[in-house]
Amino acid sequence: MKKQILNTLAVIALIAGTVSCKGDKTNETEATEAKEVATVADAMKFTVDTSASTIDWVGSKPTENHTGTINIESGVVKVAGDKITGTFLIDMTSITVTDLEGDGKASLEGHLKGQAEGKEDHFFNVAKYPTAAFEVTGVTEKEGKKMMQGNLTIRDQKKNIEFPVTYSVDGANMTLTSEPFTIDRTNWGVNYGSKSIFDNLGDKFISDDIQLTVKLQATKA
Repeated sequence: MKKQILNTLAVIALIAGTVSCKGDKTNETEATEAKEVATVADAMKFTVDTSASTIDWVGSKPTENHTGTINIESGVVKVAGDKITGTFLIDMTSITVTDLEGDGKASLEGHLKGQAEGKEDHFFNVAKYPTAAFEVTGVTEKEGKKMMQGNLTIRDQKKNIEFPVTYSVDGANMTLTSEPFTIDRTNWGVNYGSKSIFDNLGDKFISDDIQLTVKLQATKA
């Protein structure tokens, strides 16, 4: 009887854990075919302040999470009322890990960038693909939130995604911040350690999901 109770509790815990993991995907995006870039007539033009703008990321595997940042290399935003367009280049060589120090930090950053011999193509291979890009294709409203649609290019693969943002213009300054949102890295061919791509990984897999948060400051051009 005791053994049966323990087995039942184990099954319940497994189900609860599975449900919890599925629920942890914040603002999960759906990667679709690339779309035409938006245009706005008679718009105010803003240049991204790269020193004050960043992308925060969170990656995970069964035993731990890692956090970090990626720099925005350049960008232009055009705003006309509620309409907005923009094109941004993302410096993939700037990938930084913020939750580790010393050799652990250097090792993970090198792995993500593809700097270790024989592991160049595990993740982002920044020597071959030094920049990623995002092009705004539209902004709509859904359930009281502004939803930005855009083409995200990583490793020369372009997919359209949607995520919630807030933005405002105060004189010569423009601010745009996204809510945390989740992309599935395998949609851009980043397949290393993916349980959905490779069999028999056991608990050695790395989550397909990467959580991103965009924080953007821009000044009138």
